[in-house]
Amino acid sequence: MARIFITGSTDGLGLMAAQLLSRQGHTVALHARNDTRARDAHAVLPDNAGVAVGDLAGIAQTREVASQVNDLGTFDAVIHNAGVGYYGRGRVETEDGLSDVFAVNVLAPYLLTALITTPRRLVYLSSGMHHSGDATLRDPQWATRPWQGSQAYSESKFHLTALTFAIARKWPAVLSNAVDPGWVPTKMGGSGATDDLRLAPVTQAWLAVSDDAEALVTGRYFHHRQPRPPHPATQSPEVQDRLLEYCADLTKVELPTALSAD
Repeated sequence: MARIFITGSTDGLGLMAAQLLSRQGHTVALHARNDTRARDAHAVLPDNAGVAVGDLAGIAQTREVASQVNDLGTFDAVIHNAGVGYYGRGRVETEDGLSDVFAVNVLAPYLLTALITTPRRLVYLSSGMHHSGDATLRDPQWATRPWQGSQAYSESKFHLTALTFAIARKWPAVLSNAVDPGWVPTKMGGSGATDDLRLAPVTQAWLAVSDDAEALVTGRYFHHRQPRPPHPATQSPEVQDRLLEYCADLTKVELPTALSAD
């Protein structure tokens, strides 16, 4: 059985994936934004390996989350599920002066990937909307552009998908894959979502633990356990390296190189 850590696992797809993996007999550690949500998650899934607490919108708190996860021991897989949507909201600036959509959806996965003891598998929750993303990394914080929530979200998922493939390229011993869970009626997806919620947590859980040959791959983008073509620019080493450099500059943490899973 495997040990898995899941970000943003107090509700929605993160909690659903945690419950699915727990039912399969795996050991799951959770993540909550604050103590209240941590208590709620523990009540729903009391048989957990611990709950790391911290708001991933902030660089300092994200670093603390990584420290807490490492204190819980090593993990076979990390599912980067936490994310910020865009419905009915304007640009929100974090304590670090960043757009919270970029901070939570891109920078936090980068920083956690760099700081958490390397697992054998990494799974990142992308979106079909990443196909509308902009590869230029032009004003990623929306500091000068008029705010467009859907485009900011699309760009964040484009960058997250590029991060997934950058990890696959730089850490060949680690399985790093992206998942489009579909447009499902979660708190983020909204009540108008049309995809099957029951299928939404399946692929990320499968990629985290399965020994199926189809799951033992890296640098892929999946939807409902089937590989799908990502935005071509996410696979560009130039685009990936520009993103990594930008994230390293913001966090003052560089992604370790030539890393191998234990």
